[in-house]
Amino acid sequence: MPPVKRNTTKKTNAPAMDSYGHLQPQAIELEQAVLGALMIEKDAISQIGEMLRPDSFYDNRHKLIFAAISTLNFEQKPIDILTVTEQLKSVGNLEEAGGPFYITQLSGMVASSAHIEYHARIIAQKYAARQLITFSSGILESAFDATQDVDELMQTAQGQLFELAQNNQKKDYSHIDPIIGEAYEMLRKASARTDGLSGIPSGFYELDKMTSGWQNSDLVILAARPAMGKTAFALSMAKNIAVDQGIPVAFFSLEMANVQLVNRIISNVCEIKSEKLRSGQLAPYEWGQLDYKMKELYGKPFYTDDTANLSVNEFCTKARRLVKEHGVRLIMIDYLQLMNASGMSFGSRQEEVSKISRSLKGLAKELQIPILALSQLNRGVENREGNEGKRPQLSDLRESGAIEQDADMVVFIHRPEYYRIYADEKGRDLRGKAEIIIAKHRNGAVGDVLLTFKGEYARFQNPEDDMHIPLPGENTNPMIQNKPSAATPSSAYDDLPPMEDIPFQPPMPGGDLPY
Repeated sequence: MPPVKRNTTKKTNAPAMDSYGHLQPQAIELEQAVLGALMIEKDAISQIGEMLRPDSFYDNRHKLIFAAISTLNFEQKPIDILTVTEQLKSVGNLEEAGGPFYITQLSGMVASSAHIEYHARIIAQKYAARQLITFSSGILESAFDATQDVDELMQTAQGQLFELAQNNQKKDYSHIDPIIGEAYEMLRKASARTDGLSGIPSGFYELDKMTSGWQNSDLVILAARPAMGKTAFALSMAKNIAVDQGIPVAFFSLEMANVQLVNRIISNVCEIKSEKLRSGQLAPYEWGQLDYKMKELYGKPFYTDDTANLSVNEFCTKARRLVKEHGVRLIMIDYLQLMNASGMSFGSRQEEVSKISRSLKGLAKELQIPILALSQLNRGVENREGNEGKRPQLSDLRESGAIEQDADMVVFIHRPEYYRIYADEKGRDLRGKAEIIIAKHRNGAVGDVLLTFKGEYARFQNPEDDMHIPLPGENTNPMIQNKPSAATPSSAYDDLPPMEDIPFQPPMPGGDLPY
């Protein structure tokens, strides 16, 4: 009987081929050189520790050896042939890593760690190339699958590519000298401003005093319960910044369409009730008011996006383009909880929101602009009693404590009148008022500011701006007339521009609406 042949084939670490017969990007010799250098010079790990991870190595043996070296470094133990061998032995990976002979062989391949940083950078690049290949192959396979939804696939691809870029993006430390120069330049520019602000003014004087304006690279959370006026507050600020100051602003509305958004701005600027704008039932004086004030909105650097179910990766792409192409200096999101992190897997919604908030903070730093994200509060407010109990708290932030952690500033909107509270402990009349509460301010003081809220116009304004500014032809005596009424004579608008130059005109008797 012939002897039974046994399979003596050993597991090799031969380079793998992709589906096209291409050799995977790798640098085996450099991997050996780096590992050898790490075991002969004790300080070599400090040069490349942040550059590489076990998965950066192509050869499985090298992954295990580098993992052992990383463990020893973390535990502040010496790194040499003996300690690495012992560490691998303790976790049961010594033979899989090539055994003591191979580890000794690695240390004899280099004389010093002179070029270890250069070698490590090449290994990191090869690893990034392999990740891109894996990513591309997966997308290619899915694209050929007829059952796959293309839009969903694109979102997934964008999310995975964004995460890949984030993981491989490394920023080195900086010397203080150029940063001092940058800080001094910011100080010089701030001193040249007459308003004493260093950031983008919100248009609300007392709020700007506390914040010094919205600061570059800050993530600001504007949070409130439903019906408190989050969108109205954000739009009032957007109007103040883009229309009044001419500073480019982008507004991402995940809740309402662009037309609804613009109608709110028209109501805000023209002081015409939104329900009248929807119905078209405007009094003659209101048509004149619309014609006169609508001109303020034309040509202003205000950009809107009403993409529903917006993913954070898609948002980042659009934000970068808006900054590059239109010079946008502030971005608003309405609202954070309606965003998703498509293309990434999470164990819970809390984890997903955490990822979104971290991505928004990272984007604000990258683009060097403030990002203001609206956020919902949980029902904790409703369950508390009294004026103080109804004031929002940081613990009321919905779905994730990471929002509070990532935000540079958390601002609450609180309208006591909504809860039938008409005066505070100081005796101030709170009817028609809103408290803007700065609950967290990483770089400044906390406190609250009182603003006037005009719900019929979806408008927040400074209390001192309550005085009505008359249109041309109106009685300018505030003691006699503060606001136009339906009885305003047609002669009040004799000074307005000719109606043929204005696209919005009152309908003629028996005729159609002008739009």
